[in-house]
Amino acid sequence: MRDARDKPPPSARAAAIRMLARRDLSRSELQRRLRTRGIAEAGIVEALDELERLGWLSDARYAQGVVAQRAGRYGKRAIARDLVDRKIAPEVAREALGALESRDELADAIALWSRRFGQPPQDDREKGRQLRFLMARGYSASIAFKVLRAAGADVDDDPG
Repeated sequence: MRDARDKPPPSARAAAIRMLARRDLSRSELQRRLRTRGIAEAGIVEALDELERLGWLSDARYAQGVVAQRAGRYGKRAIARDLVDRKIAPEVAREALGALESRDELADAIALWSRRFGQPPQDDREKGRQLRFLMARGYSASIAFKVLRAAGADVDDDPG
């Protein structure tokens, strides 16, 4: 009787299709996952090229999904950094980030701040915490200061 560990690895194409059926992946992420399954590199490249030709694998579609998912919860800088971390080509990332051009980043930051905090900071420690929160989400310091100013906080050291 054969043990499950003795089974040969599935073909790169079959494994990639199974992974893509669960959720959209970038080419580099799918390639990394297939490598960890012990599939030969030549088979991986061939399978991924075929899936791209068929339209089942698309970094542009993946990048658009990442932007749509993160918009409103993260600033443009954080989303751009996330796309770079996911090894999306710069021109594909730029095109996907173009969807954010019509969004008002200040309004998004205010909405995020009000969901998270809802009231102006009572002291400098809380002010720092709220500023760090917004900046960690990819908003610039000037946007973060404008948010706190709009909330009625006493903020006078705006860097921009």
